[in-house]
Amino acid sequence: MYWRRRLLAGAVVVAAVIAVIILIVALSGRSGDDSDTQSAAATSSTQKPAGPANPSDPAQPSESAPSSEAPSGGGDHGGGGDPSAPPAPPSTPAPADGGGPATCADQSLSVVLYTDKPTYSVGDNPVFTIVTTNGGLAECSRDVGKAAQNVIVRTLDGSRTLWAAQDCAPDPTVDVQVLQPGQQVSDTITWSGTTSSPKCKKKRVQVVPGGYQATAKVGERESAPITFNIVAPAEPGGQ
Repeated sequence: MYWRRRLLAGAVVVAAVIAVIILIVALSGRSGDDSDTQSAAATSSTQKPAGPANPSDPAQPSESAPSSEAPSGGGDHGGGGDPSAPPAPPSTPAPADGGGPATCADQSLSVVLYTDKPTYSVGDNPVFTIVTTNGGLAECSRDVGKAAQNVIVRTLDGSRTLWAAQDCAPDPTVDVQVLQPGQQVSDTITWSGTTSSPKCKKKRVQVVPGGYQATAKVGERESAPITFNIVAPAEPGGQ
């Protein structure tokens, strides 16, 4: 009985030792497997080829087409220039028509009409003076000759046209001038004191005494109306 107990106790001790040895061996094997897995992962990570750079990452260089913009100091300035020198100011482009001034628009002109006298006698030839001014802010060119001018005489209330300079004897003279801002040019037109009609189709008659108004036109720009009088000639021997 005694030896049985001793053998049973020894068997338990041996079994316990064997169990401890098996547990140690198992733990050592798992640890080695984990180490091998980590080493393989590290090796795979270091040997993985680099992929294409992320175009959205500003730190990564990207391939692009060459820029058409010239570098500082180069381009049109030529070689050998000072890179620190400021660039030359841009030149003013020449007008498309070859460099001449633009044509004065009707809206930029000021047209004023004058008479040489406020009152005329029947049979006189009133002289009208047309003054054309460049009212714009830049120089411009304009035909201010007789072909571009007209003077119209109407009744005092403006309801009826009696005479126009372009009706019977239009003058084809062209006079293109370059006008600076505020520059004036003047010309005169003489009226015979008789009526007229377009292309002079009606008989011309002397206007009667009374009040009249007149306007001038250069192109489509018309002056403000002015007024003048025509009176009967003085009686011979009258005071």
